[in-house]
Amino acid sequence: MSARSFFDTNVLVYSDDKASPAKQRRALDLLAEHRRSGTGVVSLQVLQEYFVTITRKLRVDAHIARRKIELLAEFDVATPEVADILAAIDLHRLHGFSFWDALVVRAAKQAGCSVLLSKDLQEAREIDGIRIVNPFK
Repeated sequence: MSARSFFDTNVLVYSDDKASPAKQRRALDLLAEHRRSGTGVVSLQVLQEYFVTITRKLRVDAHIARRKIELLAEFDVATPEVADILAAIDLHRLHGFSFWDALVVRAAKQAGCSVLLSKDLQEAREIDGIRIVNPFK
């Protein structure tokens, strides 16, 4: 069984990126695995970033992108509150993450994830009990 895992935006984007077929296959496999086991988590922030990125950079039609958001929203969806924003600011200050990355880490923590799947964050680092894993290595 898979560990409860938070998907960063970049992993979701690779699931649509035909220019990187190996990464696309890996991202699709992870999404399917976590859908089956009920262990996938995203946040409102990640869903928003995903929509903007695939419609702008990958030129996915907005209607199709909307449907993809509906499917991804079948995962648990973390919804930040003011306390989460303040905690993300503290993570930003303490660890030097961008605010947006710190908000992802905080959302993963609040959602009870032990793994954060991300290509962009520091691989193999552990923060507040969350292990950052680059699934493409």
